[in-house]
Amino acid sequence: MTPDSNTARQDASAPATRHIEHFVADFAETPLQATDKVKEDQAPLSLWAEAWRNLRRQPLFLISAFLILVVVAVSLFPGLFSPIDPTSEACQLANSDGGPSSGHPLGYTQQGCDVYARVIFGTRSSVTVGLFTTIGVLLIGGIMGALAGYYGGWVDAVLARINDIFFALPLILGAIVLMQLPMFRAHRTVWTLVLILITFGWPQIARITRGAVIEVRNADFVTAARSLGVSKFGALTRHVLPNSLAPIIVVATISLGTFIVAESTLSFLGIGLPPSVMSWGNDIQAAQASLRSNPMPLLYPAIALSITVLSFIMLGDALRDALDPKARKR
Repeated sequence: MTPDSNTARQDASAPATRHIEHFVADFAETPLQATDKVKEDQAPLSLWAEAWRNLRRQPLFLISAFLILVVVAVSLFPGLFSPIDPTSEACQLANSDGGPSSGHPLGYTQQGCDVYARVIFGTRSSVTVGLFTTIGVLLIGGIMGALAGYYGGWVDAVLARINDIFFALPLILGAIVLMQLPMFRAHRTVWTLVLILITFGWPQIARITRGAVIEVRNADFVTAARSLGVSKFGALTRHVLPNSLAPIIVVATISLGTFIVAESTLSFLGIGLPPSVMSWGNDIQAAQASLRSNPMPLLYPAIALSITVLSFIMLGDALRDALDPKARKR
């Protein structure tokens, strides 16, 4: 058998190839050129610019920011929201447990005080405690956590043990114990309460800061800064901390609502702010005596407290989604 006959037999046994037509769309009709187009004349957005762009599109952030702005405005200018100043106008026992009337939309307490006016003017004390406590724990916890995370070694070991000691003490329980000391019990003011809450509130911020700093300290831009002659402290303040703020801001925002709740809890127990200072916790504590006969004086400050705390928690969730790419919702 000749080679030519073998080749012919193989060609005959091979399956016949089919011609497949391919459709190619016109380049001008495809939207890929518009989808994949990059604006080369614009600089890339930074982390904060991109976060702000994402926040503006989130209804959660818009609602929480609006509520927080209202609460801040009420705490700064309560006279604009209430024609009655409960600090100068005495309560009238003739109005005890009275219902809503003209100029008094929420009725009266058992002592004849206007509920609406007390809720409005009590905002300042509660927000002040939460705000300044958060600032204090950010300063103390942020400094200790940054030093421990960046320098490591014996600095981290010493600061970590101090952190563990305070972290083991519950916030409310520790505040109750300190508020019973004579030096604090005789001087129960907003600033006394702020100082005590700072004492037991900074360990959480310190742990978050330490973890964030450890994650950033070995980044390439930090190594480059050190190789260019930047000192350790300079690299920490100029490069490491600014790039570690995202989780710290989220935790601080949520903690602000926690400190407002702590103030109200201590005032409700009678060991927080004195009764002469108007706050939501004091109003709730005073209204529990007439809870069965007239629950409204307790309900309204409780609603104001719940809305304020919920607003800060919602804001923290929105910031977390915008600043943390891993937790960002798609």
